[in-house]
Amino acid sequence: MDGELTVRRDQRRREILDAEFKVVAEAENGDDALSLYNESKPEFVTLDITMPKMNGLAALKNILAADPGAKIVIVSAVGQKQIVFEAISIGAKDFVIKPFERDRVLKAVRRLFEAAAS
Repeated sequence: MDGELTVRRDQRRREILDAEFKVVAEAENGDDALSLYNESKPEFVTLDITMPKMNGLAALKNILAADPGAKIVIVSAVGQKQIVFEAISIGAKDFVIKPFERDRVLKAVRRLFEAAAS
């Protein structure tokens, strides 16, 4: 894997992903996520719904407008079910709910590449 963009620093997510993937960038907010995506062109993105400056749904729309083939996994807190459905309808490929479970995070990311190989 060439790399992954993690939006919002999250030590647990980083530990899980570092075992199998190279994290090439981390963004603190939605504006930075869009800029870093355009600069680093990662193979996939984990994108928090709740972020300062530009929320995850707006960042998702902007990234997909720039790259319709972007592979994005949405990260949400418990209780954001409706927003997760909206993110999937916009074009997110999968989602994970906090607190992170290692197997669920890796399953979501692996599915991105299984779908592309099919």
